[in-house]
Amino acid sequence: MKALLFICHGTRLQKGRIEAEEFVKESMASVNVPIKEICFLELAAPSIPQGFITCIQKGATSISVVPVFLLSANHVKIDIPKELRQLQLHFPQIEVKYGRAFGVHEAASHLLWEKITKCVSSLSKNSYILLVGRGSTDPDVKRDLEQIASNLQQHYGIPSIQACFLTGSAPSFEEVLWNSQYSYDQVVVVPYLLFSGLLINEMKLTTKRYMEYSKLEVILCETLGYHPILREVLLTRIKETLHKKEFAIF
Repeated sequence: MKALLFICHGTRLQKGRIEAEEFVKESMASVNVPIKEICFLELAAPSIPQGFITCIQKGATSISVVPVFLLSANHVKIDIPKELRQLQLHFPQIEVKYGRAFGVHEAASHLLWEKITKCVSSLSKNSYILLVGRGSTDPDVKRDLEQIASNLQQHYGIPSIQACFLTGSAPSFEEVLWNSQYSYDQVVVVPYLLFSGLLINEMKLTTKRYMEYSKLEVILCETLGYHPILREVLLTRIKETLHKKEFAIF
């Protein structure tokens, strides 16, 4: 029997966890698989082993694992496969398929533009867009977010855009924000984050401190959240995973 196991990042904030669960559940409704479970990599329950074992207890013989992550960083490449490797040692009879994160997807440009235009009626030639990702020591994360920023700029003719990061990658959000005060009239900060959490709270504090110091207008957009565009991307990743051959974790 087939099962789908969705792995979200997890957060200590209940609001962020609920948003993640609701987003996945909306997508689950469109997929005809008998067993569907949600779990978290860290900071929330159920854990990956708990979600995996629940699928088996419900009769799963094949588990398709879908990482609900925007980009393929160390969590997707290392941490989750490590967990799955340990589980396969204990349950060798279970077929495991492992899917992809959302990654660089054409649809991201349209969602980001919608977030921007919801906050700003119009952009001037002296507006500056900061696309802010979580960040990682994995260089692929920097490359992918820069590609997403480039796609957005090309699609919508944005005059100036910069990908930056909250941690692990350069340039940092705070550095780019503070360096922008003498060159632009307006800065629009677009968090490339799925849901509410501690990171967006930190961004709000950073933006507030900056605006107290500088006269420059800074607008902080909402996180991506549950959106029909992201739902379609997730459904694409689900279908890819279900049709893959068994994932070689070892």
